[in-house]
Amino acid sequence: MMLDIGARIALLPVLIGQALFVRNRIVKLPEPQGARSGSCGSGPSLRLLIIGDSSAAGVGVATQADALLGQITQTLCDDFTVHYDLVAVTGARTVDALGWLPDLASDQYDVVLTAFGVNDVTKGTSLRRFLWQQAQMLDHLQSQRQAGLVIISGLPPVKDFPALPYPLRWLLGRQAMRFDKALRQMVDQRAGCAGLAFSQTLQADSMASDGFHPGPDVYAAWAAEAVKCIKAHAPLP
Repeated sequence: MMLDIGARIALLPVLIGQALFVRNRIVKLPEPQGARSGSCGSGPSLRLLIIGDSSAAGVGVATQADALLGQITQTLCDDFTVHYDLVAVTGARTVDALGWLPDLASDQYDVVLTAFGVNDVTKGTSLRRFLWQQAQMLDHLQSQRQAGLVIISGLPPVKDFPALPYPLRWLLGRQAMRFDKALRQMVDQRAGCAGLAFSQTLQADSMASDGFHPGPDVYAAWAAEAVKCIKAHAPLP
């Protein structure tokens, strides 16, 4: 920790320059086309909410069918009638979710999947505030939306994002690892929650053209792990 603080101070001019360069030069990919609310499949009812940032929205693919939402529902619809809502915005931090919660479409969800953290890291949210905001979000989902299972997606390895130059990539990667570890520890202590570790290896050919967002294969692997978690832990009918 002290090493990182020293590195930030010593490299501050370089880091500021690199951050401005990335912000101005990174390709701005659109959020994919497709319905964000609806129903599919047949069988017992399953109410699903996905809430998060650009990765939850599916940035990096062209349609929701190839994004996280579509990949999950395509599998679950073989066994359930899935009623789904997707609430996600590019650039969102955990604090943004706290403002969305009162306006969610349903009063009750069987499964909620969250995806936050990268923007909290890149936009300078402190670890303490991040964890407090995550806890507030989980409290609302469990008490006000009766979420049977909340799946908290872990942070991806920011140190492997091709769009980020060194040393900015190294510093943000270290911070993302700290956030991910602390988030997993918090989730492990909460009933009705499950952590979903990011286990995919990120390489340039598996990511979107901007070098910052997942590609179709990463979304597919993420969705497969989420479905496995849902079937293992959710209180399904």
